[in-house]
Amino acid sequence: MLMRKAPGFVPASPWGLRLPQKFLFLLFLSGLVTLCFGALFLLPHSSRLKRLFLAPRTQQPGLEMVAEIAGHPPVREREPPPNPAPAAPAPGKDDHNSRVKPHRRKGWLRHTRPTGSREEATAALRPGDDNVLFSFDFNAFRSRLRHPVLGTRANESEEPQGRVRAQREKIKEMMQFAWQSYKRYAMGENELRPLTKDGYEGNMFGGLSGATVIDSLDTLYLMELKEEFQEAKAWVEKSFHLNVSGEASLFEVNIRYIGGLLSAFYLTGEEVFRIKAIKLGEKLLPAFKTPTGIPKGVVSFKSGRWGWATAGSSSILAEFGSLHLEFLHLTELSGNQVFAEKVRNIRKVLRKIDKPFGLYPNFLSPVSGNWVQHHVSVGGLGDSFYEYLIKSWLMSAKTDMEAKNMYYEALEVVLPHPSTPLTNTLAEGSRQLKSLLKQEVEGLTQAFRLALPPDTKLGPEAFWFNSGREAVATQLSESYYILRPEVVESYMYLWRQTHDPIYRKWGWEVVMALEKYCRTEAGFSGIQDVYSSSPNHDNKQQSFFLAETLKYLYLLFSEDDVLSLEDWVFNTEAHPLPVNHSDSSGRTQGRQ
Repeated sequence: MLMRKAPGFVPASPWGLRLPQKFLFLLFLSGLVTLCFGALFLLPHSSRLKRLFLAPRTQQPGLEMVAEIAGHPPVREREPPPNPAPAAPAPGKDDHNSRVKPHRRKGWLRHTRPTGSREEATAALRPGDDNVLFSFDFNAFRSRLRHPVLGTRANESEEPQGRVRAQREKIKEMMQFAWQSYKRYAMGENELRPLTKDGYEGNMFGGLSGATVIDSLDTLYLMELKEEFQEAKAWVEKSFHLNVSGEASLFEVNIRYIGGLLSAFYLTGEEVFRIKAIKLGEKLLPAFKTPTGIPKGVVSFKSGRWGWATAGSSSILAEFGSLHLEFLHLTELSGNQVFAEKVRNIRKVLRKIDKPFGLYPNFLSPVSGNWVQHHVSVGGLGDSFYEYLIKSWLMSAKTDMEAKNMYYEALEVVLPHPSTPLTNTLAEGSRQLKSLLKQEVEGLTQAFRLALPPDTKLGPEAFWFNSGREAVATQLSESYYILRPEVVESYMYLWRQTHDPIYRKWGWEVVMALEKYCRTEAGFSGIQDVYSSSPNHDNKQQSFFLAETLKYLYLLFSEDDVLSLEDWVFNTEAHPLPVNHSDSSGRTQGRQ
């Protein structure tokens, strides 16, 4: 509007409004703005609108949040944070509708600040969710261990420890050589191909990379290869991405990646390992979305469903039965009960169905919950299921009686024993049973040792015990050796139980055989025929060679308090997971 000047008229403002009018106008305008913009923040599900106007929240000192590692390369989409455990309901008000219950058992979990560098971690919560993940009290955990992680080394300078220490140093050099070869030619790939000096990804891990890095972490730490450990840790921080879309083996990802990350955290307290383990664990949960809750063997990271799913497909006992140790620790470190609930349901299903021949068959339908066929085995397809039963009992500080009972029920069928049932023997005392088991294990180990080829002294992939013949591989397809650890694993356990020097002698023979037949210019390789005096290499340095074979050899020549069996249980990839020495009140338990 065009304003004309009139004699005696002086506008109160450039817009022609007097002061009282201007005040009322501004008051009205400010109220309108407050009403409009305030409504945006009061509307439900307005987190997207809030992000338009509010700067990102920063972590306040002492605030417990899930940490994501800073410095993540921007080339990939940011990974979603772990699903935080819901807050406990108010006293007297149980949330019966919640699928995931908060972790209530008092033990290692405390409302304390996470360990590790704050500069390396960034707060990460799901948008719109104010719940935070419980922090793990790493110092309280370490205080409950009965032995220093790396031992006291009280007897290192005594004879014959000088020779034993030199043998241990040789194994350490082998690990260093294997790692440096991998780093030089295949860093970030899943495994090294030493003959062609390049890396190998494969399709078993659904697009996840760095299997050798994750598998090597705890071995590098154990052997005090500090520079190499820092290299591995830096790769996990900067390059281990979880935004992958392939189909992965639930079993292999669990024992190698989850197990490796969990043990790396328990050994070091570095938050990056805990966070990555939890987030990767969440990506495995869709495998359990079956009618029975028995997971399918393959999970699709892209669709979030179980892979290769048909009504007639089956799950393998040794695979779905080898999740218990890792998933219980995922609950311990996250406060999220969903992980523990998944594996406890597996036990529940197995306890309900019949066991032909007194053992669990190897193939179960995740759809119907019925055995697909009645083939049973405590070897391949079934072995690690029984391994995890006894280890679950040990890891629980001998409180998981269900696992112990399931294990000894199987022993009733497998082992020859006196007329008194093993369960009754247990009630009377375990001395007779321990003696029986010791005899059986030593006898089996001796039989396998005698069956090793005289030249290579490396066991084939499979032995057959036929009447009147020594245990041998009966066909060429079973005669290969891919750097497996099972023989030296047995030597290590038997050494710690008996201290019979024969086991160290046999273990050193394996070291020499690995050096002679498996070491190449650029790493270690499996061989194609253990019965040949000059075998060809298979051009693959398996990640479990660094995780298991070299670790067990190193421990065989170490003192018993290095990763003491009183404190640690090894998963089936040789990743050490701690025994829970705390009872329900948080007090340290006595020895059992």
